[in-house]
Amino acid sequence: MFKTLGGSTALLFPLAFLKAGRTDATAASSVHPVLQDSGEEKQWKCNNIGCVCPELKLTMALYLWLIVVVPVCCWGQGPVDMADSGVFHPQSALTDMEFASVSTYRGPGNTDSRPNNKLPILLWWSSNLFPHFPGDTERVDCAHSSCLVTSNRKVQLYRRTASIIFYGTDFRAYEAPLPRLSHQTWALFHEESPMNNYLLSHSVGIRMFNYTATFRRESDYPLTLQWLPSLDYLLKPMAVPLQEKNRWRQAGLAPVLYMQSHCDVPSDRDRYVQELMKYIEIDSYGKCLNNKPLPDYLEDTSTATGEDRRFMSFVGRYKFHLALENGLCPDYMTEKLWRPMHQGCVPIYRGSSSVADWLPNNHSAILIDDFPSPRELAEFIKALDQDDAQYSRYLEYKTPSKITNLRLLEGLESREWGVNDMSKPNYLNGFECFVCDRENERLAAVKANRKNPKQNLSPQPKMANSSHMGCPLPSPGYGPVEHIDPNDGWLQMWPQDYWQSLDQAEGLESLIRHNVSDPSLLWQHIQSIAMRRARGR
Repeated sequence: MFKTLGGSTALLFPLAFLKAGRTDATAASSVHPVLQDSGEEKQWKCNNIGCVCPELKLTMALYLWLIVVVPVCCWGQGPVDMADSGVFHPQSALTDMEFASVSTYRGPGNTDSRPNNKLPILLWWSSNLFPHFPGDTERVDCAHSSCLVTSNRKVQLYRRTASIIFYGTDFRAYEAPLPRLSHQTWALFHEESPMNNYLLSHSVGIRMFNYTATFRRESDYPLTLQWLPSLDYLLKPMAVPLQEKNRWRQAGLAPVLYMQSHCDVPSDRDRYVQELMKYIEIDSYGKCLNNKPLPDYLEDTSTATGEDRRFMSFVGRYKFHLALENGLCPDYMTEKLWRPMHQGCVPIYRGSSSVADWLPNNHSAILIDDFPSPRELAEFIKALDQDDAQYSRYLEYKTPSKITNLRLLEGLESREWGVNDMSKPNYLNGFECFVCDRENERLAAVKANRKNPKQNLSPQPKMANSSHMGCPLPSPGYGPVEHIDPNDGWLQMWPQDYWQSLDQAEGLESLIRHNVSDPSLLWQHIQSIAMRRARGR
């Protein structure tokens, strides 16, 4: 367990409501191995969706974008020579007096007796996310050790700043803290949609980080079940009994509900739903494919998308809910899956390719990808709509003994963080403490190695890999890409965004590898990489 000074351990769900808006020889330089510049991903790019413009045109477009949109930032910091010890020693931006002014709370089981001005520092880089208030600096006493955490960027180059924590949605290559110091690790917290930052889905992008907390089960601090508050959330009785659902069907209600107002997304879900509508009746609310108005009392967006009782009763009348995520990625599952199940409706789901690993049993959701075409899916739904016994099998998980998926049960039981659970810490503070404990372990190992290198091995470098994120290139929601109009909005946006993010990831990796301190040189490095690749190097 871990505690923070403010006692703020509860994360109200979801996080969106919380936000405002190769190996070196020396132990000190083992935290971020030098990355290899490989054209493998780029070669694949030109054989797949989105190779719609030459690389030079793309880089020139990025250059113009950087000039027009991004304020050029010059930090006035030259390359840092870290060949000797790998540690830079500027004066601290936080004085000893400021360090001492931070209060101390000793968490149970924590025997770290160091004063605040001796603790390693964790810097939260994202301005919109700092899981402590008030102020911008706080001591955290975690399960095994303590750290000082801050959002004050002035400590970026301070020798005791051991790790920088980034929020994935806000991470931008042109704003990265450069030069990257060899004694610092980078940590990534990204629980949101892959569409928010495809840079992280490329191996060259995710490899820049040493610790990760993502929705992927393979990440260091997995957040896979973040949208499922508890087992009781699934077990709650149906909001609308089946007999009443059938009465609504007889009164003219469609069997299937679609409620979506975020239309142009990487999963291209509207294209699939539009085709499905040809074969089965669907009541579509919201802005996407709208064919029916919401009742006046639900027109407030905050009510229509929350867990308001009237909203739950309204959507609970439908037997089936179309539950299509805005992005496709293994283990990316949101309220679109869990909320219909909570209400006692059957989700018709597309999103995580591994969703079956987490469902309560093998007949609790209809998976779109199990059907060759929308027509065949529609026929299956129609048959289920007419057969109460078969339909009811999809709701058997409401009985505890019918939840047979041990991975789901163990995942809920073993996670140390909670959702809407005041008895458990939130996952922001949880990941922060994960990084704190790992960094203290690493720093202790570095110190021991320096003291007696023959007896104590230097800590091995740790680096994230594609399994920590690794979301695929966006593909059409229905039909082959060759059948899509070249001027189609989705085609113009998402495949290009995916590949442009690779350009930025490669450019940032080059800046880091060349020990560059000025992020405004990103475009030059992207252009240089493109020119070398065009010449076949």
